[in-house]
Amino acid sequence: MRNTLEISHEAMLALSRVAAEAAAVDTPEDALWSVTRTLPALLGDRSAALAPKAFRDDPPPAITSACAVFLRMPDGKNHLISAPVNFPAEQYHELVDITLGHPGHVAATRQPMILHDTTLHASFVKILQAFRAGSSMFTPVLWKDEYLGVIICANAARGTFGERDLAVQTAFAGLAAALFVAHGGPDWLASINTEELPVRRTGN
Repeated sequence: MRNTLEISHEAMLALSRVAAEAAAVDTPEDALWSVTRTLPALLGDRSAALAPKAFRDDPPPAITSACAVFLRMPDGKNHLISAPVNFPAEQYHELVDITLGHPGHVAATRQPMILHDTTLHASFVKILQAFRAGSSMFTPVLWKDEYLGVIICANAARGTFGERDLAVQTAFAGLAAALFVAHGGPDWLASINTEELPVRRTGN
């Protein structure tokens, strides 16, 4: 397990790299991908996977980490799964009811959340279809007090994420908001034709 100093140092280096990388891309979603590609490798306790009964799926999944930004659509009815990492291809730009699950709770409260062990939360809803998350974090993406969406980072192993991980992800959420707006994200989101996109109303 890494200590606090190591996490802080790695987070500072990653923030610097992501900010520079995302400033050079052409689209708002590419800018968000700079964030979502980074977080699964940066955050979490790798030793959590070694604990007995660490995984909810049996056998353990081949893919154990995932990240995405759920963007609030202009009509306020759905999130759009954007910049996904390790989500199934069919979930790319899937619309998710904005009230569904813990992303829906964050949309309503604008407060970050961490689930150390999802089995302890009866309200947990499986939206990610790659695996059943054992631990997950949700941080709102806010710009001038406007809710833009939520960053979700999930791991199949229970106990992967702690409070320090949530603090780092919250910092990246602030960067993601600035990057998204700077790249014209709201206009891009409004231009998406949603008529043929899949819609998820319930989890499983």
